[in-house]
Amino acid sequence: MTAGAASPAPGPGRPSGASSGAGALSGKSGSSATGGFSGTGGSSGSGGFSGTGAKERILARIRSAVAGAPDVEITRAYRTSPESVAPEGVVELFAERVADYRAVVHVVDEAEVAATVAAALARRGAGRLVVPEGLPPEWAPDDPVTDDPPLSAVELDGVDGVVTGCAVAIAVTGTIVLDAGPGQGRRALTLVPDYHLCVVRAGQIVAGVPEAVGRLDPTRPLTWISGPSATSDIELNRVEGVHGPRTLEVVIVR
Repeated sequence: MTAGAASPAPGPGRPSGASSGAGALSGKSGSSATGGFSGTGGSSGSGGFSGTGAKERILARIRSAVAGAPDVEITRAYRTSPESVAPEGVVELFAERVADYRAVVHVVDEAEVAATVAAALARRGAGRLVVPEGLPPEWAPDDPVTDDPPLSAVELDGVDGVVTGCAVAIAVTGTIVLDAGPGQGRRALTLVPDYHLCVVRAGQIVAGVPEAVGRLDPTRPLTWISGPSATSDIELNRVEGVHGPRTLEVVIVR
C-alpha cells in the first residue's frame, strides 16, 4: 500500500487503533468525517456548517465590503404593459386567448348577459348551480344553491356547476384571477364542481401580468385560471378536469 492511501475497511483481526475511512476523508488523522467537512480541523459538523453561524459570517463580510460605498439610485422604470397590445384591443385578445385554452367564450353587451348565462346553463342542462354571495342577481340562475353554511366537498361535487364573477383578467395569457371577493366566493367553489361559468367585464381586463398584479391584493387567496383544468403529465396525453372544472365558460361583457 502506498503512503497516504486510505486504509481498508474494518474487518476481522484488524487492529482497533487503525484510522477509519471516516478519518481519512477528513484530511486529519483521527478526526471524524463530519469534522473533516466542517472546514475547521477537528471541529464538529455543527460548528462548520451551522446555518446561523455561516449566515452571520457571510453577512458580516458583505457589510464590511460595502462599508462607505455611495448610495446608488435604482431605476424603477419597468415595462408593465406589453407594447404589442393596444388598450382598445384587450377584450378581443383576451377572448382569443381564452378560446385557445378550449374554453367556451361569449362576447356580449351588458343587456345580453342574463340571457347568455341562462342559455349557456340550459344547453348543459345545469339545474343546481352554486352562486357565491355578491353575484349580481341578473347573472344568477333560478333557485341557486348558496354556500351558507359552507358546502362540503361532497356537496360541491354533487352540483352541476358554479357561476361567478372575477377580480381581474389578463389578455396576453388568457387568465382569469379570482380573489374571493364579492361574486367570487371561496376557492373550493371553483375548484370542485365540474363546470364553471365566469362573467368578466371589459373594465376588469388588463393587457399583461404586471398590470394584473398591480390591481390585486397579495394577502387575499388568489386563484389563477387559464382555461379548463388540464394536465399532460402522463405520456403527454391531455386530460381535463384533473385539478378543477372540466369545462370553463366565459361571458365577456364589452
